Amino acid sequence: SVSCIYGLGSPIDYQHMTLSLRPGMEKDRDEVLKTLISIQYERNDIDFKRGTFRVRGDVVDVFPIGNADSAYRIEFFGDEVDRITEFDVLTGREKAQMEHIVVFPASHYVVTPEHMEAGIKKIEEELADRIEYFKSNGKLLEAQRIQERTNYDIEMMRETGFCSGIENYSMHLDGRNFGDTPETLLDYFPPDTLIIVDESHISIPQIGAMYNGDQSRKSTLVEYGFRLPSAKENRPLSFEEFEDKIDQMLFCSATPGPYEESHELERAEQVIRPTGLLDPEISVRPIEGQIDDLITEINKETAKKNKVLVTTLTKKMAEDLTEYLKEAGIRVKYLHSDIDTLERARIIRSMRLDEFDVLVGINLLREGLDIPEIGLVAILDADKEGFLRSKTSLIQTIGRAARNAEGRVIMYADNMTASMKESIDETNRRRKIQDDYNKAHGITPTTIKKAVRDLIAISKNVESVSKMSEKEMESMSNEEINKNIEAFTKAMMAAAAELNFEKAAELRDKIKELKEHIQ
Repeated sequence: SVSCIYGLGSPIDYQHMTLSLRPGMEKDRDEVLKTLISIQYERNDIDFKRGTFRVRGDVVDVFPIGNADSAYRIEFFGDEVDRITEFDVLTGREKAQMEHIVVFPASHYVVTPEHMEAGIKKIEEELADRIEYFKSNGKLLEAQRIQERTNYDIEMMRETGFCSGIENYSMHLDGRNFGDTPETLLDYFPPDTLIIVDESHISIPQIGAMYNGDQSRKSTLVEYGFRLPSAKENRPLSFEEFEDKIDQMLFCSATPGPYEESHELERAEQVIRPTGLLDPEISVRPIEGQIDDLITEINKETAKKNKVLVTTLTKKMAEDLTEYLKEAGIRVKYLHSDIDTLERARIIRSMRLDEFDVLVGINLLREGLDIPEIGLVAILDADKEGFLRSKTSLIQTIGRAARNAEGRVIMYADNMTASMKESIDETNRRRKIQDDYNKAHGITPTTIKKAVRDLIAISKNVESVSKMSEKEMESMSNEEINKNIEAFTKAMMAAAAELNFEKAAELRDKIKELKEHIQ
């Protein structure tokens, strides 16, 4: 992710702080335990989880921080590593016998004892200067705050090699000076690494924004004595520093931004699709009477079992439109900015399962919304020039209808803006190339076939009782709601009988919520 430009610690120190073991190697058990503790593993003989180890006599089990469900069992015979095996953490079943293992640190902020002591001396020097600065400016509370906090962190680092928020001292621990470029994930790769940036028109601007936002937030912490000024050096790369790390880069975007266009050496267009699909046809219609026209078009699409996306400019308009469409008997759902990522995926899945037909949103209908069932994308107030109606946003929104052979787009506008013209011209250019290729090769466009995958659920109890989690109350009839109330009531009684009162209370709240929606 974009967070790869954040300071991460020295790759050389990280490499030197690994634990490498082979069967037959002379290694004292206590020496291995000390090494594990120094690289931030915790001993826990009861709760065995990632980043911990447990000891039983001459057997040491280590759960590496990078493993999901397997750990290593190291068996000693005297001062020698006798045997190393990989086993399933849940079942304890042996999976493989290992000839060599490397245990990486549990934290990227691991520092050798020599660097730690040198870094602490510099921290103490900076702390003395900062206390003097606050006292000379009459800020006694800030002076006391920074003194107590920093001295506590220093004591923790000396005793355990770690403290909460150790990354804020990374400048001193890495031996850097103010203004030096921090080491990031990019430094863990060879210089000739190929960097691929997906949705580059969004990702590239974020890089500069991360640096500026981080510095603004840290400045407040430093000003009020919560952190030393060196904490501002625990930061993302600035845009110029990021550019210095680049050897070769591949930008991927349907709408390249100004940076990509000014730096590209060669452009490859993936216009032809294996399914023969064309970019959608676009029509522009007047704003007057747009809602009545939209309802007519929605009914046409739902009759063909297609789905519809409608994008508005404001939250209020989206809410009002959703309510109006609902009163018109249309199965509709509103996707707003307060919905988290998991819930958003659930709503999209519900649409694909034919639980509603129309999805209304504002700025959530652009990148990454892949629904093959979409037959129509309606863009209201398309001529209101701005971020949501820029060339980039319009092309991305138009692309939501490009997964269906019958896909089309309607823009409701009274004027043809520059962004509208550019997006329409670009879509028509791509469509012509695709159509000519299909005719030349005898290809008939076919809608993408994509299975509806199950969502990852923490608990499947409620899901097995009812389809409530998949079907929203707004799109349910009174009869369906009553059925759900009956099912939830039975489940609530069963949970109470099993003394599972938390589940029973959760189901009780669901029943209350359902009853409130009965018309």
